[in-house]
Amino acid sequence: MDRIKMEGMIEFEVVEQTPERVVSELPIQPGVLNPYGVVHGGAILWLTDVTATVLVLGPARPTEGMAGFPLSITLNANFIGTQREGKLRAVATFVKKGKMVNVVRTVVLGKNDRLLAEVTTNHVTAKSGE
Repeated sequence: MDRIKMEGMIEFEVVEQTPERVVSELPIQPGVLNPYGVVHGGAILWLTDVTATVLVLGPARPTEGMAGFPLSITLNANFIGTQREGKLRAVATFVKKGKMVNVVRTVVLGKNDRLLAEVTTNHVTAKSGE
């Protein structure tokens, strides 16, 4: 079997952060496109998971091996659409803000605020070294 090398780059920016909401924007570039020329579902999932994690972290900034990092334990994704160019906007809000488990709903919007994905993630707080 011939090996297939795939590579890409995902880069996004948090453009709004409050205790109850985080908004991120991902410019569509070649590194996030699938062979059909539209944004790959994995890139959308990565964007939603990281945006939700930023929400749960609050003002803290992640460091390697930190205690208290919010690990995703479940992820439920519904893909409604995708797009080829422009940018995606992810908006994360709490469904449940808990002591042990946080539940976050993140929607991904495209051009003209078209709904592209709706993702729910559950996060637990990691202890140091987990």
